[in-house]
This record gives sequence, structure tokens and C-alpha cells, in this order.
Amino acid sequence: MVQLIGLTAGVILLCAVLVLWRRELAVITRVLMVQGLALAGLVGLLAVEQSSLELAVVAIGVLVLRAGLLPYLLRRSLAAAGPTQRETRPLLNVAASLLAAAALTLLALAVSQPLTALAPGPATAAIPVGVAVVLIGFFVMVTRRRAVSQLIGFLLMDNGVTAVGFLTAAGVSPVVELGVSLDVLLAVLVLGILTGRMREAFGGTDLDELQELRD
Repeated sequence: MVQLIGLTAGVILLCAVLVLWRRELAVITRVLMVQGLALAGLVGLLAVEQSSLELAVVAIGVLVLRAGLLPYLLRRSLAAAGPTQRETRPLLNVAASLLAAAALTLLALAVSQPLTALAPGPATAAIPVGVAVVLIGFFVMVTRRRAVSQLIGFLLMDNGVTAVGFLTAAGVSPVVELGVSLDVLLAVLVLGILTGRMREAFGGTDLDELQELRD
């Protein structure tokens, strides 16, 4: 069980790093779907370890939402954003982004030490991974210029927060998870609509270019 939890946590972190490595937004959307599958697998393993039926139900909900519905809505937002399917002008190149990801992972490991020391175990040992995904998601939001890319960063942050919540709380109420998931779903829907409107009104979704617009 320890190895399986570590494996799923490693896949979650690897997917976050792949988002920084790739520039094709369609590929990044598929990577986010794989991360959702790994997150659902992590919750499922915690359900087995704790013999919790509630966690098993939540794992199914995470699978449907984060590996199915959210990537689907993201693909629709990508289609509405126009023909450009790449993040062409990030603030940092691939090499610098990967170095930043390594630094953020080390930072997550350092700041998570007090939490992991409180209750050593297979679940708490994976907490640094969730924290690292949160930091990498924030990094994506800061360094990417296109609206869809920043939406992907937001979803990365949410996946990291969800992972940390399950790993630290020894089980999250399905009602709490449902409320958080509905908030995220609403945010993605609104941002998807705004992306389409931006494309129709201004011909693109590069936020730096939109800042240069003048009356």
C-alpha cells in the first residue's frame, strides 16, 4: 500500500512537471486528465487503507469530475480560444521552468516537514507532493500568458490542494468535497465562457496583448 500511494503521488507530481515541459495545450489537457486519474487513485487507495466507504464514494466523484468533466470543459474552452493551440510566449523557457519546478519541489519538501513529522505514515509522507503541485500550479498561472494556460494552472493548484486535504485530514466528508468541486466546476465554466468572449471581441486570448489595447 505504501508503494502504491507513493506511485500515485509521483504520477500527480510528474503530470504537473509535464505541464511546464509541453507547450501544446491539447496535450496539456490530456496530462491534466491523467493527473485527475492519479488523484482519484490516491483517494481510492486511502479508502482501502482506512476501510472507508465514504472515501470510496468520493474517489468515484473525483474520477468523474477531475478526469472526465473538467478536462472536457477545458477542451471546449480551448476550442473557443481559437486556432492557436500552443503557449507560444511564456515568460520563462522550458529549461528555466523545469529548474523552477525542481526548486519549488524542494521548497515544498522543506515547508512540509513539520506536518509529516506530526504523524509519520504513508499518507503524510506524500504531503510534500501535494504542496509542490500547488506551488507549480501557481507558477504556471504567473508565467503563462494565454487565458487557457492560466486556467490550467488554476486546476493544477486545485488538484494539489485536494491531494493535501485528503492526505492530512484522514478522510474528507463527501459533502465538503462536493461543495469544493462544485465551486471549481463553476469557476471553469465561467472562465471558459470568458475565454470564448475574449476570442470573439479581441481575436485572441493572450493577456499581455489585451493589456496593450487602448480606446
